[in-house]
Amino acid sequence: MLEQLLVRNITLPNSVKASIESKINAEQDAKKMEFVLQKEKQEAERKRVEAQGIADYQKIINTGLTDQQLQYEQIKAMKEIALSANAKVIVMGKGNTPLIIDGKQ
Repeated sequence: MLEQLLVRNITLPNSVKASIESKINAEQDAKKMEFVLQKEKQEAERKRVEAQGIADYQKIINTGLTDQQLQYEQIKAMKEIALSANAKVIVMGKGNTPLIIDGKQ
């Protein structure tokens, strides 16, 4: 009757070693792929949230802006350009876009 046996060195055939290593590598590759898939799903969710935020922002802006508000913002921007240290000439006509001429030319 044998109660205990201590095995110290076992020499496995090369084919068995290769099979064990192959299985370990396959398991590691599978875990790596699971990690990559999880990371990609999180990135996709982040992009969805970002896109929803942009869509909400655009919806708010589109419903809140009027032609008068846009004209007021345009006047403020032109005033800032006129007050800048650079010399400029702003020609405003009936068109939507003013012509800005740099005084250095």
